[in-house]
Amino acid sequence: MVKHQPLQVYERQLCLSCITGIYGCRWKRYQRSHDDTTKWELLWSVILLFTFCLLLVWFYFWWEAHNDYNEFNWFLYNRSGEWSDGTVPILATTAAGFTYVAFLMVLALCHVALGQQLNLHWLHKIGVAAALLTTTVGVISVNQTWGEEWDVVPISLQATGPFLHIGALAAVTALSWIVAGQVARSEKTMFQVVVVLLYLSLLLGLYMAPLCITSPCIMDPSTLKQRPDVIGHRGAPMLAPENTLWSFQKALQMNVTGFEADVSISVDGVPFLMHDDTLRRTTDVEKVFPDRRMEDASSFNWTDLQQLSAGRWFLKEDPFWMVRTLSPREKELIANQSVCSLEQLLKLASYHNSTVVFRLRRPPPTHPCYHSWINDTLQAVLQSGVPQGLVMWTPDEYRAQVRRRAPGLIQTSARKDSPQGLQQHGVSRLLLRYNQASTQEIRNFSQSNVNLTLYTINEPWLYSVLWCSGVSSVSSEASHILRKVPYPIWLMRPDEYCLMWVSMDLISFAVVIGIFIFQNYHMIRYRMSGMRSYNPEQIMLSAAVTRSSRDLNVMKEKLIFSEVGNGVGGADELYEDNGYDYYANHGIGP
Repeated sequence: MVKHQPLQVYERQLCLSCITGIYGCRWKRYQRSHDDTTKWELLWSVILLFTFCLLLVWFYFWWEAHNDYNEFNWFLYNRSGEWSDGTVPILATTAAGFTYVAFLMVLALCHVALGQQLNLHWLHKIGVAAALLTTTVGVISVNQTWGEEWDVVPISLQATGPFLHIGALAAVTALSWIVAGQVARSEKTMFQVVVVLLYLSLLLGLYMAPLCITSPCIMDPSTLKQRPDVIGHRGAPMLAPENTLWSFQKALQMNVTGFEADVSISVDGVPFLMHDDTLRRTTDVEKVFPDRRMEDASSFNWTDLQQLSAGRWFLKEDPFWMVRTLSPREKELIANQSVCSLEQLLKLASYHNSTVVFRLRRPPPTHPCYHSWINDTLQAVLQSGVPQGLVMWTPDEYRAQVRRRAPGLIQTSARKDSPQGLQQHGVSRLLLRYNQASTQEIRNFSQSNVNLTLYTINEPWLYSVLWCSGVSSVSSEASHILRKVPYPIWLMRPDEYCLMWVSMDLISFAVVIGIFIFQNYHMIRYRMSGMRSYNPEQIMLSAAVTRSSRDLNVMKEKLIFSEVGNGVGGADELYEDNGYDYYANHGIGP
């Protein structure tokens, strides 16, 4: 009798074991499978993909929102009463979650490429669900409390869109290797057609995406306007405590052309610089007047305000992580800063021939200056001796009366209106947040001789986009950073961008066609060799079968022929000599 005894010899597949082990805790060969993925696991694959896309958008949002981190921290301060950098934990958790989910996505794609069954481990499912839940809560919270910040995404795409398109095109082109493998591996024609159509639709969409990408930086460089003036928003608050004389002096060192400040009025009618409603954040009022720390800033008289330090909080809180760069002399100057009056700022501006724009906060109804707040402020401007042509007057109340008393003031509005409407009210300047004016609106204002100032611009990419848009000036907290931007970060002629776009599309298309041909060539070859289905391990065996058995570390099957009653010693010796482990199923034939 002849007995067929299969003998299997395996190579060590460390890479495959790590992929399946980390993803689904399938470290052993017998735990892996080439069967179709179950519907339940397909659902989790969809959840993983959705979580990855959501985290990608969330991470991009916070990356580009760096321009407004100080605004976000001030918002948190108003809600909690404590100053802290709330962006640090958000960025840390977002980066950790995105890295984790992206790693799982790479492992899932490796499974698909190797023909392995997807089986996400339950611990990873909990992790993905937690990432999805926390990100969703974060998106909803930002949408409800800081909704206007979402505008930074389309604005930032004007700077990053062309380059993100190239990255996305490269990623989808690389994905063609997996798609081509799936098509070659499948024996269902309908599945092959659907996969190819979906992939080609995605690819075609990316090829045509530049038709929807608009950027003011895609322009003829000869039409680029002069560099926008930089106005110090509260001075140079990243280098010195905001709204102090030292802060404005530091801003002058950064070559700013003007100052922007927030003005309140003391109980005895002195206009002074203060952004918040209270004095808690930017003074030591809790130490000097502990019983009055929650009172409105305008409830203090000027004598009391002069007793407060407006700089020690900066050294203690270090809101912009800059204190370590200060010299001992600078720290001493900062510690001795006091609350600055509007008159002091105007005299400094007059001496350096710098413009001043300030936003005036009306005091509470019980304040002695509630009805005279405009006259009191205007009187302080006139008494300072500053040339009226250097002062941008923003309050809309009693504008006609102000114009009669001080016709030389630059009438400026902080409310958006059409160029015609502004001109009817005698307004020649407009002060807006950067998300309130589109590129076309900026150009319309410029053509109508309305000078537009946008705030708060701290990032070079945003400054570059607005420069290419034609804005005349910007207000910035980071004048020391914008000082290093002598030219837009990137500027490209339309024909150059078109050439780059078409070249990338052609290269991508050629690579995709080559990959599909290569994958199908091997499929035809292996099917002609007698294989019924495409399996990476079988292909490896077939490719290696012509080599010497001493050089093979792959799975093999051999038929062992032995006669009943003669034992298996010869076979044992044969495989001991070859160094193979084996198993033998002994039995007695009929």
